[in-house]
Amino acid sequence: MSLLAETLQSIRPLDAHAIELAQARQYQLTKPPGSLGRLETLSVQIAGITGLARPVIRKRAVIVCAGDHGVAAQGVSAYPPEVTRQMVLNFLRGGAAINVLARHMQARVRVIDVGVAADLEPHLGLDIRKVGFGTADITQGPAMTLEEASLSVEVGIRAVQAELADGLDIVATGDMGIGNTTPASAIVAVVTGRPVADVTGRGTGIDDVQLARKIAVIEKAIQLNQPDSTDGLQVLARVGGFEIGAIAGVILGAAANRIPVVVDGFISTSGALIAGLLAPQARSFMVAAHASVERGHRAALAHLGLDPCLDLDLRLGEGTGAALAIGLVEAACKLLDEMATFESAGVSGAA
Repeated sequence: MSLLAETLQSIRPLDAHAIELAQARQYQLTKPPGSLGRLETLSVQIAGITGLARPVIRKRAVIVCAGDHGVAAQGVSAYPPEVTRQMVLNFLRGGAAINVLARHMQARVRVIDVGVAADLEPHLGLDIRKVGFGTADITQGPAMTLEEASLSVEVGIRAVQAELADGLDIVATGDMGIGNTTPASAIVAVVTGRPVADVTGRGTGIDDVQLARKIAVIEKAIQLNQPDSTDGLQVLARVGGFEIGAIAGVILGAAANRIPVVVDGFISTSGALIAGLLAPQARSFMVAAHASVERGHRAALAHLGLDPCLDLDLRLGEGTGAALAIGLVEAACKLLDEMATFESAGVSGAA
């Protein structure tokens, strides 16, 4: 049995007993029921994921998956492809936004080279698991083979397994790949059935002419490759990206190991759509970090049935929104675990 098949088989429903106990405790805490809103429902979800009625978040990791895209040659990004490699080096030096926010949240950062179109030197914090040197141009044919699609997902699963060895209570997804909003938009359009123009945004800040070209490129790619909207691996292979596949794998690996996974922005959510097709139950293990200003993100979240924790006009990627949302998840769990009950505090409850 392949690692992917084994992982899919390992994903189980949330723990109903832990959910029941967590919900019961929420009603006993010194507050009106529901007064902490999403923080209450988050804590109950994490209880169901972990199987612990009073879950505690101590070990945090952000897994940033990096890859290049052949479609970048079509002028869909404001930045040249070599920026992918340069930004990976910036991550490793600790100088990127995700490094700052991860340090703030006391989370470790692991960078995975799934498909950077350059050789990277070994470095602490970098896992080189290259499936290929960037995907093929999706306007000329499929992004990758089905075998490569499966391998890219397995890279993400293995990344979670490696982090488990160092202790892991929560994991956040991140991405790096110049041009990757193009395959992400293609995935969202295919899976949600929305028109390409409705789910395609400006990415790195392209102008109106570039945006029109980008929409045309995606429409051409979908028309040429004809992905089946119900087949996650096929969608990934035909119009996706290596790092998007790895993000899907991170989500599946987390779900199989009952670890809550905080899904970052638009790119990560396109990976979540792939994960949701491969294992519908994996959706219950996802926490949507934020609502990106990238067009199409809300449509992707709605399709998954996820409500974002934050709305901060973010569109950087890297896992930045997810790193911030880890703090909310941890706060929710602390409230459930550490607040006094009416009985222990000697406070009268509601009549």
